[in-house]
Amino acid sequence: MHLYGGTVAEAARGVGDEAFVAAAEQRFTKVFGVAPSAEEVRSWRRSWPVLVSILCDAGLNDVYLLLEYSLPATGERIDALLLGKDADGRLCAVAIELKQWTRAQLSSARPGMVRIGERVVQHPARQVGGYVHYLQQWVSRDDFPLTSRGTVVLHDAPAELIGALRAAAARGPASAYPVLGRDDLTPQPTAQALAQRLGCAELSPPGQEDVERFLHVEHRPSPALLERAGEVIEGRDAFALIGDQDLARQEVLHAVDAARERGTKSVVVVTGGPGTGKTVIACRLLGDLCKQLGGNPRLLSPSGTLTRQLRRTVGDDFRGLIATFLNKVPARITDESVVLLDEAHRARTYPDHHRKGAFPVILGKLLDQAAVTVLFLDERQIVRPTEGVTFKQLQQHAQQNGFSFAHIDLVSQFRCNGSRAYQQWVDHLFWPEGAASVWEGGDYDLAVSADPERLDYWVAEHIRGGRTARVTAGFCWPWDSPPTPPLLSEVSIAWDGPAGPQNWARPWNARADEPAFDHPEVPARPFWATDAGGHDQVGCIYTAQGMEYAYNAVIMGGDLVRRGDRWVAQPEESHDSQLRDLPPHRYLQYALNTYRVLATRGSRGTRLYSTDAITQDFLQTLVSPLEG
Repeated sequence: MHLYGGTVAEAARGVGDEAFVAAAEQRFTKVFGVAPSAEEVRSWRRSWPVLVSILCDAGLNDVYLLLEYSLPATGERIDALLLGKDADGRLCAVAIELKQWTRAQLSSARPGMVRIGERVVQHPARQVGGYVHYLQQWVSRDDFPLTSRGTVVLHDAPAELIGALRAAAARGPASAYPVLGRDDLTPQPTAQALAQRLGCAELSPPGQEDVERFLHVEHRPSPALLERAGEVIEGRDAFALIGDQDLARQEVLHAVDAARERGTKSVVVVTGGPGTGKTVIACRLLGDLCKQLGGNPRLLSPSGTLTRQLRRTVGDDFRGLIATFLNKVPARITDESVVLLDEAHRARTYPDHHRKGAFPVILGKLLDQAAVTVLFLDERQIVRPTEGVTFKQLQQHAQQNGFSFAHIDLVSQFRCNGSRAYQQWVDHLFWPEGAASVWEGGDYDLAVSADPERLDYWVAEHIRGGRTARVTAGFCWPWDSPPTPPLLSEVSIAWDGPAGPQNWARPWNARADEPAFDHPEVPARPFWATDAGGHDQVGCIYTAQGMEYAYNAVIMGGDLVRRGDRWVAQPEESHDSQLRDLPPHRYLQYALNTYRVLATRGSRGTRLYSTDAITQDFLQTLVSPLEG
């Protein structure tokens, strides 16, 4: 998809007219279902005429120009893409990243990032390098060879800024992509020299057939990309499988083979509680499928945090293979695709979640498009009314649509020190009513902290010992901090200690997806659980779900309290806008699921603490001795 396509000369005849931009706005709205932002439209008005003028000055009038060219597997768009024939007669695509910057802040500590006003963004040379990599790995193939290049055009930038950006890019792969500023974009000494600086010196006009093939080529991972991804995953010990994990893998591969041989769609559901290895199996299967001839696999998750962690682990080069699944089916899922959907219990159910028995619309479309869909599911991890699919719903959907259906249940526990006793104890504890079990296990470090200071001290001791440890809490305190540091210490707990009234306060984790430019010591939201400094903030369910760390401190707020032999929900104590207006009977299950998830993040040990005195006393009767 693109907003404009035509030769540079054709663009030059209309780009300065308001009708040109208006047509682009209409096309954007039609394709994406929403109107472009006012800021984006202003950017088009400022940059498109300037770019077209520069290309004309460089003598590139007959080269084909695409504006806002979409990269479906990533959801990103290239500002401008030039198509022409290179010196060897092959089709060549030159990606151009346009910026209107006149100033920027750079840091030697973070050469890959640039601060523009209040925003922190990727260095534009790294950004355009990602586009070039995508074109090579998702578009170019044996039957459609494509060469790709990239250039950054900052048409308003002074020489000083350009020099700083070039210096920041000089130490890595981004150095391969020219960064051009105001002084570089004139036809001096010749038009040919300008074309050379743009990376277009020898480009000749493409044939219409070449352009049409490019516009209609299927975007799918190349065999080389899949092979490399398979090798990377296979070489990572973190994705080694044992016990019933490997049995599940074999069952899924068998189902994939059977579905391909019969030509029928297949749904495979892998169920298991926290720590049973669902994510590990999903990654291992992605590696297996990447190495199969003609494969078109995807690993999806409704959790952006988990997606970013997996991309970091496997490598960002494979980001198109690992994506976040939210309100639409990722592009290029075909009837030969195998889709692995981790944390399927978090799949969005809107807009039909209020209709009893309705199957999630977007998830249904995914199952209908893919050849095989493998869903990793734990129904007791559904923590929002706008998410959640059940095993029964999936089974019924498969039967109603004539899909093959298979189910694998994971039992072995690989988190919580491998303690099935602890997992069963937590499952029993967070049951709506009935007597809870006394903890008698000896294979997991579990205790109740007397107050938040001792909880915090326990975490700090493990950090000093070089181990990972984190504090999480129910969403029972305000969260009004700005997206980036300095963060407000909003999780504030008062209690009566031996020396009188005491207060403990910490900030929630940062909201931003990238580390703050001026505060690199504060991890970004997706990496709170793994990066240094995360122990100084409190994580919530949306940050911690899907993650694990060695030592786990859980603060239970007033939204879930114990009264007699049952749990009582108090949604008015919540600060979660998606939940606090629910009636108590509906809120209860989400609260129980939330604290069950939080209590199962620690691989070695957990400490519990409740701000409610009666609930704290109840916990102390179950877990002995009291942690001091």
